[in-house]
This record gives sequence, structure tokens and C-alpha cells, in this order.
Amino acid sequence: MPDGFDQFVAARLDRLLRYATAMTCDRYLAQDIVQEVLLRAQRRWDRIGTMDAPYLYVQRMVTNEYLSWWRRRASRDIASPATTIAAHTPPVGDPAERHAERDAMRARIAQLPRKQRAALVLRYYEDRTDDEIASVLNCSAGTVRSHISRALKTLRTNDRIMEVL
Repeated sequence: MPDGFDQFVAARLDRLLRYATAMTCDRYLAQDIVQEVLLRAQRRWDRIGTMDAPYLYVQRMVTNEYLSWWRRRASRDIASPATTIAAHTPPVGDPAERHAERDAMRARIAQLPRKQRAALVLRYYEDRTDDEIASVLNCSAGTVRSHISRALKTLRTNDRIMEVL
């Protein structure tokens, strides 16, 4: 492996794994996706390594791999272990309450359509602008705003349903 690639992986692997885990809601799937992407990136590192922002390019590869995985397995339900996000976030507040809230939110996010989920993760986890998200998802900024708006509306509606139950 080229030294530049080794340095890139050493510096960015944890961040790529957290990003993929947030998007997939499944730590093991995230590891598979990141591994597949890094194998492809290594083969093309002579080109990727010379880019202005190789991390952004590899992150887009992760997003595309997730969206492709979702298309290939559209009928498959995503099972998410209870430790998926907890392993990557610092503890805050009452652990029981935190776990219950996280599990409920993860379940609601996991039910969102794949592009809405990807747009939410890019906006609120990666703090990206509409234009940056549009570039990653290969759509217009207006479509990004629509994805995020619909996802948030769905999550709010699910919150109201949960309050009634």
C-alpha cells in the first residue's frame, strides 16, 4: 500500500466508520461498506490521493456504496444492534433514558427512505450544506431540501404517534 494511503486510513478510518454507522444504523454493515470502499480507493489512490479533498471523495464513495447496497437489498429489513451508535457517541444524562431515546430515534430513522436518511446524516451528522449534500447524492439542492423536509416531517409525525400510544 502506498504510504499516503496508509496515512489517510490511519487519520480518517474512525470518522468514515462513524459516518457509515450513522447512515446505515448498523455497525457491521458500516464496517463492510467502509472496507469495500477502502479497497477500491486503494486501487485508485494514485488519482484520489492527488485530489484537493480526498476525504470528501472517499466519503462520497461510502455514500454511493450504501445507496447501492440498499438498492441491491431493497426487500431486506435492516436489523440494528443496540450498541450501534452508542459505541461512537459520548455518554450524556441518565443511561436508561439515553438508550431508550436513541433506540426509538434509530428505529424511526431506519424506516426512512435511503436518500432521505443519507441527506439527514449528511446535514446533521456531517454538518454539510445543501450544495455539498447535492453533490454527494447527485441531485439538486432543491431535492436535498425536499429530502430533509420530508424526513423531518416523517420523524415528527412518528413522534406524535408515539405520544398517543
